[in-house]
Amino acid sequence: MGLRTRLADLAATGQGDLRAAVGEFRRSEVLVPVVDDSLLSVAAGGVRWLFAFTDGAALARFAQARGEAVPERVPVYGARLLDQVVPEVAKVDGGPVGIAVDAGSAAGLVLPPAKGVVPDAAAVDTVLDSEGVDA
Repeated sequence: MGLRTRLADLAATGQGDLRAAVGEFRRSEVLVPVVDDSLLSVAAGGVRWLFAFTDGAALARFAQARGEAVPERVPVYGARLLDQVVPEVAKVDGGPVGIAVDAGSAAGLVLPPAKGVVPDAAAVDTVLDSEGVDA
């Protein structure tokens, strides 16, 4: 099952396996928007959220809704975002970093900076069970 299909199924049912979604994300190539030579992100709730999109159409809808152009995008595998980019941004930013997948869409998903999602060194002090709930 592809990432986009898994996200749509999760959105339609409201139920799913976060670990399976994380696994699918890790194996999938996503598009990361770049603005002014930086990965597009937003700080909310004490977390820096990097944006990632399953396809160009999802990214275009997001940019249009925000009313701003996204002149560049970088294709990257989810595993690289989680294992390399998140820890580096967390180190530079000095705080936790998560991923917002297909932000602004009905099938969007947030991958929090939690153990089991991001590397332990970049995770906040929480562990998710198989349902994606704090254990």
